[in-house]
Amino acid sequence: MALDLAVFERFAVTFQKDDIIFCEYEPGDNFYLIQSGSVEIVKIMGNIEKIIDILYPGEIFGEMAILEEAPRSASAIAHEKVKALEFNRQNFEVLMMGNPQIALKLLKLFTKRIYDQKRRFMILTLDDVQARIADVFIMLAEGQPNQDADSDERVFNTTVDDIAHWAGMSPDKCRQVVNHFVTQRRIEILADKIIVKNINDFVRFVNSKRKR
Repeated sequence: MALDLAVFERFAVTFQKDDIIFCEYEPGDNFYLIQSGSVEIVKIMGNIEKIIDILYPGEIFGEMAILEEAPRSASAIAHEKVKALEFNRQNFEVLMMGNPQIALKLLKLFTKRIYDQKRRFMILTLDDVQARIADVFIMLAEGQPNQDADSDERVFNTTVDDIAHWAGMSPDKCRQVVNHFVTQRRIEILADKIIVKNINDFVRFVNSKRKR
């Protein structure tokens, strides 16, 4: 969802590769909208630091500091040189009051971002690596509301590396699990897409592995 925020260029900030934009658990009073570059969202789970998302231009991060007045739920690190717009509570309120159309678009971005974060966190809480990858396919299927309801087959324009990123594991480990699914005839890998033969089979499998 594109936003014309040229009028807010005075809020532009720049981060160099590997700069820590903010840290998990620290208080925060600002959020960012990426204009160029990419940002890693990193969370400590147990004793392991996991990249739970990589965000790109047009995406927002750090918004929970504004919405919930809560400590940061994850760290944000510049994956490369990043230019972003930085909003705090004060200029965000000015934005909301003076630009209702932009404010509505931002609120829609907030809603989607919050849902995506919670959905991806659900994937990472699965201990079983096969279930974690299966749940990634379920998440992708949830983003395809216009699929044929009479068919359990789903086609995704994605790669094994993408699946590994969403599952929070190395590409090599992900490839092992995906190849196992291939031998079971549960998925098929083509040059530019991955086909899940029966998405409801994956739903049942993930539900059986999710902690109650």
